[in-house]
Amino acid sequence: MMIVTGTKRSGTSMWMQILIGAGYPIIGEAFPMRWEHTIKAANPEGFYESHLRRGIYFRTNPHPKTGAYLFPEQVAHHAVKVFIPGLVRSDRAFITKVIATVREWREYESSIARLYAIEDESRRAEGKGALIPEERMPGALEWWSENFALVRDIAVRRYPVHVQTYEGLLQEPERVIRDVLKWLGRGDPEKAIAAVKPEHRTQRRPESTSVEPAVAEVFDTFYAAMHAGKGLDAALLQKLNDTNELLAPRIAQLHQRLREQNRRRAILRAKLRAEQAAGTPVDDSHEDDETEEST
Repeated sequence: MMIVTGTKRSGTSMWMQILIGAGYPIIGEAFPMRWEHTIKAANPEGFYESHLRRGIYFRTNPHPKTGAYLFPEQVAHHAVKVFIPGLVRSDRAFITKVIATVREWREYESSIARLYAIEDESRRAEGKGALIPEERMPGALEWWSENFALVRDIAVRRYPVHVQTYEGLLQEPERVIRDVLKWLGRGDPEKAIAAVKPEHRTQRRPESTSVEPAVAEVFDTFYAAMHAGKGLDAALLQKLNDTNELLAPRIAQLHQRLREQNRRRAILRAKLRAEQAAGTPVDDSHEDDETEEST
C-alpha cells in the first residue's frame, strides 16, 4: 500500500486528500463513525481514516468484524493512513511506499491540545464527562516517541520512504506534490495541488517550556534536518539516541499510568453500557488513543 504516516495532527489527512485528488483509490472514510458530529471542527475537510490506522497486521487484517482479508497484491496501489505506531507494527509485505509527514513539535503540542479540547467538549455535551481521560501523554513527549520510532523503523526495515515536513508542504505545495507524485509513479498533479488548503492551519509554532532547553534544542535540530531534506549524520544520530535514553524512562512511566487509566475507563464504559442497555447504548467509538489526525 501507499502508506501515509506521521503523528496525529501532522498533516496525514491532508496527504490523503492530496492522493485522492491525484486519483489514487483509498481505504478510509472522510468522517468515520460519528466524527462529523463530534470532532469535525478539528478537520473540516475530513480525516480519511480506517481501522488500519492502528497498523496492517493480524489484529486488523482480516477485518475484526467482517472477516474480509486484504491481500498485498490487491491493494499495492491503494493509499491508506497508518499512524506511526501502526506503521511500526505493520506487515512489511503491505508496505509499497511511505509518505511520512513531520510537524514542528511545538505546533503538534498545541494542535493536539486543541483536538482534545474539542473531543472533551463533545463528550460533555453528550453527557459523557465521566469518560474524559484524567491524564494524557504530554504532546512533546508523544511527538518525540513516535518520530524517533519512525526513524528507527525506516533504518531497520528500509522501505521506500519520502519524509516531508508539514511546513514545507504548505510553503511549496506545487513543487513538493509534483516531486512526490513523480516518485510514486503516477497521479494528476493539478487536482492534487488543489487539495492543499493552507487556511485550515491553526497553529504557528507557539512558545513552549514543556521540556528542558537541552531537549528542546535536540528536537529543533532534528526537525530542522527533516525540514531541509537532509539525512541524519552520525553526530545527530548520536544526539537522538542519547536523548531517547534520557526520555524513554519518563515515557515508559507515563505509558504505564495511561494503561491503568484505560483499564479503569473500560470498566466505566462497560458499566454505562449495562445501565443503558434498555435505551441508546453509550457511543464511545471515538474514545481510543488514535481517533484522528489532521491539519
